[in-house]
Amino acid sequence: MLKSLSINQTIKTLRPFLIIWFGQLVSLTGSNLTSFALDIWVYQKTGSVTQFALASLCVTLPFILISPIAGTFVDRWDKRWTMFFSDLGAGIVTLLIALLFYFDQLHIWYIYLGLVIMSICNVFQRLAATTATNLLVPNRHLGRALGIVKSGEYGCDIFTPLFSGILLLSVQLQGVLLIDCITYLFSLGTLLLVNFPNNQQSVIELDTLGLDKSTGDIDRLDLNQTEKPQSGSITKELVYGWRYISSRLDIKSLILYSLANNFIVAMVVILMMPHLLSFVSTGTAGTIMSIGSFGGFLGSIAIGIWGGPKRRIDGILGLGFFIGICIITAGLRPSITLTIVSIFSGFFCFAIVNALSHALLLTKISSNIQGRVFGLISTMSGASRPFAYFLAGPLVDMVFEPLLATNGFLANNVGMVIGVGRGRGIGLLFIVLGLLQVAISVTAYTYRPLRFIEKDLPNI
Repeated sequence: MLKSLSINQTIKTLRPFLIIWFGQLVSLTGSNLTSFALDIWVYQKTGSVTQFALASLCVTLPFILISPIAGTFVDRWDKRWTMFFSDLGAGIVTLLIALLFYFDQLHIWYIYLGLVIMSICNVFQRLAATTATNLLVPNRHLGRALGIVKSGEYGCDIFTPLFSGILLLSVQLQGVLLIDCITYLFSLGTLLLVNFPNNQQSVIELDTLGLDKSTGDIDRLDLNQTEKPQSGSITKELVYGWRYISSRLDIKSLILYSLANNFIVAMVVILMMPHLLSFVSTGTAGTIMSIGSFGGFLGSIAIGIWGGPKRRIDGILGLGFFIGICIITAGLRPSITLTIVSIFSGFFCFAIVNALSHALLLTKISSNIQGRVFGLISTMSGASRPFAYFLAGPLVDMVFEPLLATNGFLANNVGMVIGVGRGRGIGLLFIVLGLLQVAISVTAYTYRPLRFIEKDLPNI
């Protein structure tokens, strides 16, 4: 009975967040369907891989370039209306593209321009949604909330390609675009259903959620009043956000650890397919990659139900250590079973680590500057992935694969353990990256400002 009451209380507490999340999940699904469908249309229309890659660049580049600037505006603006008008703007662009396609007036450059505008809208929407989370969710439930968010994102990644392909065959591109417009209308409706508290209201309303300050959700109002960001030009606000990060060793170290973790995982992900293709068929490789994504999906659900350990930093660093072990294991042998276990476990843990890191930052960074701080984090994280992709290829082709070729320098020593030939250089790089991840996690745990971040730095 007590457990049932606790579950009901948790659902009641999270109800406003769940309504918003479901609306955004529906919208995200529609947006992913549109992005996938437009990419296919561009490639079929032009037959050019360069044009196809350019369409993807129009989606990813705005996230890297404008996130910090968008964050400063998100800090100034009302979170609900920022999300509302961002979704509205993206929906209008989607409708215009659908109309252009219907009247046979859709040109490639319209697609590029539309993707850029939609991507900019998504930057504002995501930052507003991120910074609104701790206004809608008490600190003790942030792990659950972010796990729910991540589970939706992983679910979209798993099912979007399948449904987009089916829809393109049945309703064509304009049908996919119109479905996306409907999902935007749904998300706009959910935003109008929920009242967003401002920073001051969120403190007062804690009691209505059945909380008290003894739970650790301490007075946000008092702390936020001590954090007065500079107002004025965008440049000054960006500088303030950067100084806020750089002047706090605990927050800075957590961000750097997360960036290092993401960089290593990005290198592993981009190399996983060529690693698999060195010893399995294309179909099997695709299946194994899907199993990895499913592991991330289950990890997000797990943290959504569990909520995470009492000390989130222990979960972040402990599971970060285990991710390193998974990466090492994936590179040891060209084994289907070993690779499946490694990639599933690694993605499972990675989803939990991301949710816990996000939750911890939300509880430690003042609400009135979260937009610009998370904008800077998005830019740094976004820039690290292309760098990882750029670095991975030359490392494999020019260093690691030659080392473990049949007559390579390491063929008669390391090669005796992990094998030689095609793909074994990638395996060796996995082992190196895994050891690096383990070393970073151990070093991070010995760094006192990071290990005691939850004790030394009060919650907002």
